[in-house]
Amino acid sequence: MSLSFDAIRTNLSRLQHDAAPADGRSRAAVAMILTKDSAGLRLLFLERATDDRDPWSGNLAFPGGRVETGETLRQAAERETREEAAIDLTAASHLGRLNDCVGAHLPVRIACFAYGFGAFPAVAINHESRDAFWVCLADLADRRRHITTTVHFRGKSMEIPAIRLPQPGKPVLWGITYRLVMQFLHLHGLL
Repeated sequence: MSLSFDAIRTNLSRLQHDAAPADGRSRAAVAMILTKDSAGLRLLFLERATDDRDPWSGNLAFPGGRVETGETLRQAAERETREEAAIDLTAASHLGRLNDCVGAHLPVRIACFAYGFGAFPAVAINHESRDAFWVCLADLADRRRHITTTVHFRGKSMEIPAIRLPQPGKPVLWGITYRLVMQFLHLHGLL
């Protein structure tokens, strides 16, 4: 699977981004961070810490969070990435923005910005995460890893589509982060 940062930038540049509608949803922004090694492209995921106040507690996510007053969406993604993973995205290539995702169960609209590093950046997580790890894009695109499973969210059991990751003991990738990954894979013809 050979996909260059230039190809990613070109494909993302074709997407149209409208101003967010005034639909009462809070705004958040995340960073999809990519790097390359001999196995191909890899994406960084954070495994969120267990916290009863966090609706995404224990789930997999990209670094990111709420947009603060006076910030652009991209500035929020970059600030949150510095805070959560100690990664300075100004040292990366900004590749573009995916289409926004709207929360299926919470009133949030999330913008996702893609960044590419030529080498693995150092990652130092804060208290909001329990782990950070890289997943090969080929594993995310492997249809044998695409499953339907039951997850528990806000006291409810739900059957949802997900991706089983190759790392032992990790939760499945589902929800908003899953939808962003699937959008990325489809956009680049990897599914």
